Amino acid sequence: MSMKVAFLGLGVMGFPMAGHLKARGYDVTVYNRTAAKAEAWAQKHGGQSAGTPAEAARGADVVAMCVGNDRDLAEVAAAALDGMKKGAILIDHTTASADAARRIFAEAMARGIDFIDAPVSGGQAGAEGGKLTIMCGGEAGAFERARPVMDSYGKAVTLMGGAGAGQLTKMVNQICIAGLVQALSEGIAFAERAGLDPKLVIDVISKGAAQSWQMESRGKTMVERKFDFGFAVDWMRKDLGICLDEARRNGARLPVTAIVDQFYGDVQKAGGSRWDTSSLITRL
Repeated sequence: MSMKVAFLGLGVMGFPMAGHLKARGYDVTVYNRTAAKAEAWAQKHGGQSAGTPAEAARGADVVAMCVGNDRDLAEVAAAALDGMKKGAILIDHTTASADAARRIFAEAMARGIDFIDAPVSGGQAGAEGGKLTIMCGGEAGAFERARPVMDSYGKAVTLMGGAGAGQLTKMVNQICIAGLVQALSEGIAFAERAGLDPKLVIDVISKGAAQSWQMESRGKTMVERKFDFGFAVDWMRKDLGICLDEARRNGARLPVTAIVDQFYGDVQKAGGSRWDTSSLITRL
């Protein structure tokens, strides 16, 4: 009998992630707040849809979640735990606070259920291609049991430490991206003002020390002012807010991150809430 897996939350990330699970041969049941999306997934992939998180989680060996924010996560996790059996594993792929991860970990453990906080990086393209980077927090034994499931859509799945460590690592990821996108925006804008061919500039400098995933994947579309893909500005602001809140608690100084967060606020005011994060260049 194949392992039973439930997937809760079928947004631009969750929909393809759950599809990879089905393709790997898992017995998959999905739930989404908008039921029509869960039904569409079931029709496309041949799995089952459920009307509530608890119903989807009932009898599952592993339950994975990918929802919006701390509040959504608390609501869905509570409902899922009500339906889960002892010894099962709850995995959270939401980008949320470390405090939220620790609270769910404690509640799950009290019920005899393991919990892994496992935010992802790689965006919609990574989810669709099954090549996400997954940074995990939790106990080693639970991680090893959950890893084969996450390998279905992850190219790099790593245990970073105890509960909350996955979320803290994702914060580092978002802090670094914020600075990189701003620097890339300034560099492209400078090249344009200087009368250079910005695409040729990117071709050249991407072969040197300035190379980054952002440059390789978003540089030329930034030149073309195409922002209709990838990770939305609204989501980035949510994530940067989590980073800045955590920094206030642990005393870390994030001056560039704080400024870039404000810059993304300018993009939102200009109507770019759903644009890709590379739209930061529009400010310049």
